[in-house]
Amino acid sequence: MDIIIQSLGFKAGETLEAFIREKLNGLKHDNIVRANVTLYKGPGSAIEADYCEIRLEVPGNDPFVKKHSLYFETAVTTCIDVLEEMLNRSKSKQLGRRQAEAGAIQDALNEGETYTDTELEDVVK
Repeated sequence: MDIIIQSLGFKAGETLEAFIREKLNGLKHDNIVRANVTLYKGPGSAIEADYCEIRLEVPGNDPFVKKHSLYFETAVTTCIDVLEEMLNRSKSKQLGRRQAEAGAIQDALNEGETYTDTELEDVVK
């Protein structure tokens, strides 16, 4: 997975970048192509002024999260937790669809009908 880290208006240190890379590599998802991380400081009057935006590039819709906190590390951790939940939800939806398709194919085979919407290769997978 490629990780692109951009810090707007300041220079992010090596420790912060290493922390972000470690957290992103902890995501357990096979289809992540790239992670775009943007760090920036909010307006000077805001108490929680550090913002983190993360967009994961995956096949289909790209999950995007934007969080703010007092420190960048906390904002990054919160973003990663939300992204992990989003990825788990989409994975469970895909699994449910596959099981429903497999059930429909099995029902059609049991009834002796020809199920023409799916090829044999799809059934084997």
